[in-house]
Amino acid sequence: MHADKKSKIEWLQAMGLNTDNLPQPEYDWRHVSNGMEIPTQSYADQPYIVKTDDGAWLCVVTTGVKCEGQKGQHVVSLRSMDKGKTWSQPVALEPPDSVEASYAVTLKASTGRIYCFYNHNTDDIRLAKAAPGTFVDGMCQRVDSLGYFVFKYSDDGGKSWSDKRYNIDVREMEIDRNNPYGGKIRYFWNVGKAFSHEGCAYVPLHKVGGLGEGFFTKSEGVLLKSDNLMSETDPEKIRWETLPDGDIGLRTPHGGGPISEEQSFSVMSDGSFFCVYRSVDGHPVCAYSRDKGHTWTNPEYMTYSTGGKKVKHPRAANFAWRCSNGKYIYWFHNHGGKNYEDRNPVWLLCGKETDSADGLRIEWSQPEIAIYDDDVFIRMSYPDFIEQDGEYYLTETQKSIARTHKLDRSFMETLFNFDKNAEEIKDGLVLNEKGENLSGELELPKMSALLTRDVFDPSYKTLDLRSGFTIDLWFTPENNLPGQILLDNRENNTGFVVSTGRNGSIEINISDGVTNAFWTSDENVIQAEKANHAAIIIDGGPKIISFVINGIFCDGGSQRQFGWGRYSPNLKKVCGSDKIIAAPDFAGRIKSVKIYERALMTNEAVSNYRYGVQ
Repeated sequence: MHADKKSKIEWLQAMGLNTDNLPQPEYDWRHVSNGMEIPTQSYADQPYIVKTDDGAWLCVVTTGVKCEGQKGQHVVSLRSMDKGKTWSQPVALEPPDSVEASYAVTLKASTGRIYCFYNHNTDDIRLAKAAPGTFVDGMCQRVDSLGYFVFKYSDDGGKSWSDKRYNIDVREMEIDRNNPYGGKIRYFWNVGKAFSHEGCAYVPLHKVGGLGEGFFTKSEGVLLKSDNLMSETDPEKIRWETLPDGDIGLRTPHGGGPISEEQSFSVMSDGSFFCVYRSVDGHPVCAYSRDKGHTWTNPEYMTYSTGGKKVKHPRAANFAWRCSNGKYIYWFHNHGGKNYEDRNPVWLLCGKETDSADGLRIEWSQPEIAIYDDDVFIRMSYPDFIEQDGEYYLTETQKSIARTHKLDRSFMETLFNFDKNAEEIKDGLVLNEKGENLSGELELPKMSALLTRDVFDPSYKTLDLRSGFTIDLWFTPENNLPGQILLDNRENNTGFVVSTGRNGSIEINISDGVTNAFWTSDENVIQAEKANHAAIIIDGGPKIISFVINGIFCDGGSQRQFGWGRYSPNLKKVCGSDKIIAAPDFAGRIKSVKIYERALMTNEAVSNYRYGVQ
């Protein structure tokens, strides 16, 4: 039998060991397991939430006893009166032993009535035509993304739903006529949140042109508008209009790929609509409408600033939400993949509205890690964002477990103030050396390990402290020759060394004597004969090394898919010696060296940069 913690401490003390400062792992709210589970069956998708008039969170989710896309997939709703801590028993909108009902989104009308929109395979089609050479005999057995787009409604906050479902008349477009059935059977689905504006209801829809490799081979987005749903009590009288005008929906920019899907819409302060969606081009696509969805600006790959660096994102959900403070929160995965993989970790950007020649646009912060799992193959996606009582929450799903996550208040404050942060960060600062030309030995306080032994477990297994480490420095190189050492902490083959890399980059090597870690910044970011700021962040939660150079997060640019890198979870520590040697082999000047015993947020590193250039 395992001894309890108290008796183990007493035993250690009896052995003459000091137990006052036993290492304890840091609580990391970002770890996916620290979320609150939303009850589902073995499949869980799109846990979306709307707040009811009686104060509940009403969650609709697609679930089933098998895997995604298999028969028995259906939509259920659950209620929570305590912000996701506990949930009522699920209420099925459609029976699980019937045809597929999938991918639900909700909207609350001004009457308090809640509408739920979803796919329904009403005609019980069991095989769908696909591209030749794909699936078995060119026929797809997955039939959850075709049929009719329907809705039911609830007048009691989701405790029950209308017996009857109602079909939505979706206008036929070019992509429908060109599908294998000539539009007689429609391929489509929806993950985009419904919204209202100026008394009208809007529901996104993603039209599909064909099935094949990658499942969907062509897609584009439309917006279904109802001018009377918000007030009409007779569902038979609800009118629908398909936007945009014309015969094509929201697609990729000219020359882009055939995939344009999972459109996410936000209403801006001037009434413009902002839309962002996924592609297979390594970047999200965005567009603006100044006439309530009838026409759109030419689609473009989303950038951090107008005409600036492109945001990177794979074929995964990427959603934006406008907050009550006027800022925006954007969910994405921060790498240039072109398939469904690598949705871990989740990164967030914060956006603000800025003026432009054609109306308001959104400019974005540098990225922050918000949710992660230790298993790199776990994929988190299809989120929702909830704001209540000054707190912020995300939902997400791994396709088998859906959860709600409360976001840390200080994290959100730093993110929301991304455009104002310009102070020297002091929290966690353990070394702060400044001078015109730093060189020689700098004293380094004893630093926390990344891993230690769990003395409270009888096996004395690994205890992951989830601690972090940040190196922050200002330096002016005379040239960009590689191999010059800026900082050296190595002793007996342990510790870290920071040096210049090839083509205007810097790099870090870390060793604990057994396990090594290495990562480099993007190329062409270090400027010779100019002052440069670099923050190297070792984040012991998700085990990620990232570089922030001159206020810009290194995301790999066009040179590599990932700008951030993973280090081994077996790396025990970062530091070797209790000293750092500054500029032992460096042609240039180092003016500042800061060491933090924690992983700075990206936007804290940006704050240090701005402070240094003031």
